[in-house]
Amino acid sequence: MKPRLKLIGVAAASLFTCLANVNLALSATEPKFIEIKGEVIDTWCYLSGVMGGQDAVIGTAHHTCALWCAAGGIPVGVLDEEGQIYMVLKLKGEDSAEKSDNIMEIQSDNITAKGIHYVRDGVNYLIVEDVIANDGITNFNHEDYGSVPSNSFPENYLANK
Repeated sequence: MKPRLKLIGVAAASLFTCLANVNLALSATEPKFIEIKGEVIDTWCYLSGVMGGQDAVIGTAHHTCALWCAAGGIPVGVLDEEGQIYMVLKLKGEDSAEKSDNIMEIQSDNITAKGIHYVRDGVNYLIVEDVIANDGITNFNHEDYGSVPSNSFPENYLANK
């Protein structure tokens, strides 16, 4: 074998080995059945910071915007009591969490749910098997933050036009 072809072969084998190791590191963990308690959140606004700080994009201050985002297909998550976010992939009885009537009913609520938990690439994912408790919206922070964004309530939006 010519030296150049041998070098290409060694490089290709090394690249394959590296990619295989990376793929193993990025693969999903084994699923676990868990019980989780937390607030159902709008993941886009919470994670991106587009609407301000994380305290302003939860609870009653962000509820209307969170409904709009969920209706538009933005994934929801559950923000647990320790500050971890679990991206909701599916609710029991639904094809997916996208445009789910059940998601709209529990948006911004503090829930306790049982489901299947996966971790992949450092992200928590949750398939909700059952919502076993729903305390409704418990984070009344609109007095501190107003409506985030300020035009998220239709009457405010119309007044600003």
